[in-house]
Amino acid sequence: MKTVKKLIAVTGLFSVLFLSACVSNNESSGSGEETLTFGTEATFAPFESMKGDEVVGFDADLLDAIMKEAGLNYEFDNTGWDPMLVGVKDESLAGGAAGITITDERKETYDFSAPYFEAMQTIATTEGTDIQSAEDIKGMKIGVQNGTTGDIAAQQIVGDNSTDISKYESSAATMMALQNGDVEVVITDNGVAQHYVKNNPDANITLIDDKDSFEQEYYGILLPKGSEHKEAIDEAIQTIMENGTYEEIYQEWFEGTPDIEALESAQP
Repeated sequence: MKTVKKLIAVTGLFSVLFLSACVSNNESSGSGEETLTFGTEATFAPFESMKGDEVVGFDADLLDAIMKEAGLNYEFDNTGWDPMLVGVKDESLAGGAAGITITDERKETYDFSAPYFEAMQTIATTEGTDIQSAEDIKGMKIGVQNGTTGDIAAQQIVGDNSTDISKYESSAATMMALQNGDVEVVITDNGVAQHYVKNNPDANITLIDDKDSFEQEYYGILLPKGSEHKEAIDEAIQTIMENGTYEEIYQEWFEGTPDIEALESAQP
């Protein structure tokens, strides 16, 4: 009987040691660390688009630099625009990065990181147009991405309930509608429009800037209200702007030099 008890005791001891080793290995490999999921809408090149199963673009590179600087594990998923907004709101997502403009209305529901990109709406139309400003598009068929600041800008120009506004699920879809003649103009972010024109020279699309009608905008990383990660993310953004990492990433995707001083002085 004593021999049986000793055998049970020894077996139990080995079991405890084995489990302890497994726990130790898991901790040392980092598998026990939290992985934060960020959503996006990956049809907004050059900020985000899909390359195979991977989200690539300026936002993807920037988010990677921010997370590494902040010491946070993460994954970046192409959730789509509306699911991203819902997921951040109900905290099933830790955040969203999709060229999201910081607005007072959105700040009622979400927190934002410090601003990381300066943008403005622009008018895209076919070459040979007589359009010179936003006033000239009244009465024309306008394409916008639903729920974006381009959508809001169009409503401010032609009215909230105008039947002249056609809403699409992505910025790319609005540009295709313009090429196909389904709309006469598109209002979208200048960085996206410039990228599209550069990469589609045969589309015969021209851009009209109107600084009197469109306000300066700033993108931020979308976060749940009261996010525990906001401080670390903001500090990481500040660091990569100071150490040159931000400018390196910017110049991978855009021409010119970013106005970091303007970004640092902008209020989130």
